[in-house]
Amino acid sequence: METATVPKDLKRALVSPLLKKASLDKEVMKNYRPVSNLPYIFKLVERAVATRKLHHMNVNNLQEPFQSAYRAHHSTETALVRVQNDILQALDENKGVVLVLLDLSAAFDTVDHSLLLETLSEMGVRGSALGWFRSYLEDRTQCVYIKGHASAESFLEYGVPQGSVLGPILFTTYNKPIGAICRKHGLAYHLYADDSQLYIRFSVSDAADLADVIARIQACVRDIKAFMTSRMLMLNADKTELVVFASPCNRLKLCLPEISIGDCVIVPNTSVRNIGAVFDNEMTMKQHITTVCKEAYFQLHRISKIRGILAKKTAETLVLSLVISKLDYGNCLLSGVPAYLLRKLQLVQNAAARMICRTGGREHIRPILQGLHWIPVKLRIDYKVLTLVYKALQGTAPPYILDMLHTHQPTRVLRSSSMRMLTVPKSNRRYGERAFSVAGPRLWNSLPTDMRLIPDLDAFKARLKTHLFQQAYDLA
Repeated sequence: METATVPKDLKRALVSPLLKKASLDKEVMKNYRPVSNLPYIFKLVERAVATRKLHHMNVNNLQEPFQSAYRAHHSTETALVRVQNDILQALDENKGVVLVLLDLSAAFDTVDHSLLLETLSEMGVRGSALGWFRSYLEDRTQCVYIKGHASAESFLEYGVPQGSVLGPILFTTYNKPIGAICRKHGLAYHLYADDSQLYIRFSVSDAADLADVIARIQACVRDIKAFMTSRMLMLNADKTELVVFASPCNRLKLCLPEISIGDCVIVPNTSVRNIGAVFDNEMTMKQHITTVCKEAYFQLHRISKIRGILAKKTAETLVLSLVISKLDYGNCLLSGVPAYLLRKLQLVQNAAARMICRTGGREHIRPILQGLHWIPVKLRIDYKVLTLVYKALQGTAPPYILDMLHTHQPTRVLRSSSMRMLTVPKSNRRYGERAFSVAGPRLWNSLPTDMRLIPDLDAFKARLKTHLFQQAYDLA
């Protein structure tokens, strides 16, 4: 930092093209994501700089509150929990919600260095610190590396390196004004790197309100597109998606809207894939569960072909990493869904347990799960929700999660005042009961008092798992 320079040898990157999805055409270049492999020693330097930069932004309150990428305690799951909560609350109040998912084309590769440095300067990064960032961005070179062969080196006039520690964090700084644009138009939003979610509720019985909402969304998208153009970014209209959420009864009353992005007309989908989860237009999570089951069974089928040569411990490790991880990702979103849907996930867990233990379908599953020390799917969901509540109360979850929880404050001094209980908001329909702001406090208040007062996260998780395990198998 004293010299404010980065050695050129540390700015050479080997780019490995990575296919975004296995199902995509390998002959189409846009289906690949360029991942930069940088020297290990420089990644350590980047990590130190990233820590100091994030500290500067946190101390000076410069972070975008609804940007969940590359921040401690934030994740795709916490972002999804907040967005789903807002949608479920609107449906519970007999409203509808319009959600638009925006996507950028080659976002990391088109960042303008001079504009990025200007943005950093506006955030108080000046002097030798700004000089270091200038040296970090300038005179970068890269070559494409495929199957042991490297291309000629080329200079990078734009972009931040994907695969680096600091590049994605700089991109979220570069993209930060999108939040202000959404607020100006009165839209709720959530950002995750280059994925933007814009949503707003409307009255299903008022056609004029829906028309006004669509007009505001289109005006907001126009402003975002203009901002992106000024920043050398390009909004990918082909991948922009629109979905209108409403209850089954209200859906019959709706004339589904369209939105326009330039010459492209976006029509509503019945479901959308949103940073790893599938939201259907009635927020039942049926499509999400079907997708998870399909992917999990596919992995089980692959493992079954080699199960005969695997030790039990190795098979369990494979199943946990490739199958159970799919059941656990985003399972906060499944709190309160009907039992017949959870049954589909439970059957996946049962099949995974039988494969590990090599037992037939006639043997009762309960002792098999108990032997593996696995708790059933429904209680795994409760475990995730309760852990997130605990983190929020301890200050190790995003502020937008804590905003959904409210400590119970009795009107007079009662014994419950010291029990660390939460207020459970009233809900009108089943939608509201599934929202994190309702399900979280309800589950939290049902825990034993001494468990709610545990001061350490690891101790809480261990005690919680024991509590749910005993509950699942009726153990004393």
